[in-house]
Amino acid sequence: MSEKVKQKEWLFLLACFGLGVLAEISFLHGRVGISYPIFIAGFYLVIFLRYRLAFNHRRIGLLLMLVIWILSGSYLFYDNDFFHNLNLLIIPVLVFSHIVLITQPNTFTWETPSFILQLMYKFQEGIKYSSTFFKKVFYQLFRNMNEQTAHAIKRIAIGLLIGVPLLIIITGLLMSADSIFQDTILRIPKFILEFNFIENSFRFAFIVMSSMLFFGIFQVLKKETKQRETNVEKQKFKWDSWTVITILVLLNAVYILFVAIQFKYFFSGQLMDGFTYAEYARRGFYELVLVLIINWSLLLSFINRVKQGSNKLILIINSLYSLLIMTSGVMLTSAFQRLSLYEKAYGFTMDRFLAHAFMIFLMVIFAYTFIRVWVKRISLIHFYLIVGLIFYTVLNVINVEQFIVDKNLERYEQTGKIDVNYLETLSYTGWNGLITLYKKEKDYPYLEDTLVYIKYWVEGEYRSSWQSYNFSREKLLDEIKELDLPDMNDLEGYE
Repeated sequence: MSEKVKQKEWLFLLACFGLGVLAEISFLHGRVGISYPIFIAGFYLVIFLRYRLAFNHRRIGLLLMLVIWILSGSYLFYDNDFFHNLNLLIIPVLVFSHIVLITQPNTFTWETPSFILQLMYKFQEGIKYSSTFFKKVFYQLFRNMNEQTAHAIKRIAIGLLIGVPLLIIITGLLMSADSIFQDTILRIPKFILEFNFIENSFRFAFIVMSSMLFFGIFQVLKKETKQRETNVEKQKFKWDSWTVITILVLLNAVYILFVAIQFKYFFSGQLMDGFTYAEYARRGFYELVLVLIINWSLLLSFINRVKQGSNKLILIINSLYSLLIMTSGVMLTSAFQRLSLYEKAYGFTMDRFLAHAFMIFLMVIFAYTFIRVWVKRISLIHFYLIVGLIFYTVLNVINVEQFIVDKNLERYEQTGKIDVNYLETLSYTGWNGLITLYKKEKDYPYLEDTLVYIKYWVEGEYRSSWQSYNFSREKLLDEIKELDLPDMNDLEGYE
């Protein structure tokens, strides 16, 4: 513990503290908007200054960097609640994975489960580094003091940590119990009373903890660590060839029967008696998707983990794999058509769009898996990770809510039906859709009242902090100002 803290460490700690302040400003002041890409810019500026652009794994690193910027930029351009909430978790994981990956040697393999262990180990190392650093700081500050003085300061600090919160609680209780005491306390200068101790203490704690976390992790990124193997990789479990053949034969037999029925009733345009298209579309959709996921899981489990046999046996297994993929493709097409019919009958929603998107993803996955069955040298996990990353990024880019609004407006033109209540649950994009509907049909039930409430809310929201700036909100504000809507007080039933 006698090692001194170097001047470079102090300077870098100061930079990390600034990054912690930027994190607090970006994420703890209202809804996140433009502040997210600003924070990402500050974060990577510190990284680049720390490591002087000496990075490895450039191809996958550039892809991750592009994805991170696109996802963080979506907070500025779009306002999709589903992706905004999900990306609050996804982006930090991607950023951490990215900085760990680009600081590892080029010999490091990232497309294995051991990479997850590496991430966990680096995170633990970072926390340990910060803890050790502040122990050194404490030692340097008090090394010239005698033991009795240092011990007294330590006890006073502990007393303050315990006593100050107790003082606040007890003072509040005494103020409630005695009005004279309350009047006395209220004579304290106004600026002290206006200081929100609990909130500001939390903000300061957030800055300190995030600064320590950034500092520790950044300092250990370049530290060499051995790539660890998972227990699964060590055990190398293998399936017996005949066991796999038996399972595949049983499954394919059932799937062939199912596919035959699908062609007879669904793809031919004929339906079973007693069913409408909407009822038949809804019936069994989620069960079909679950079956497809089971098939995919089985293929992942079997491929590369079947004991090698004769060439004839390998040919049989590959043929059964191919048959399973083809029947899965038919079931996937059936599920896709069922959902499309259901959307035509009941409208478009976020859940239905994401279900469609997931099925398209499965189509790509099954197609590539089919190629992998016959071309052994290509990697499945490598492809799955990259395609999954790109696919998720595309969903963030294409403005899903705008697509849903447009489709529902098209359906309104054809059928005269639209779910105003659902569009209201969407973000600013959905509300812009209601404005478009209002310009076409002002007398649509409850539409005008809904827009009055939206205008009242968004004009108040517009006065929020700069961190929440968003192009979709600005567009909505411009559009809604042009409408000739009644005042909030004029609404029937308004109190």
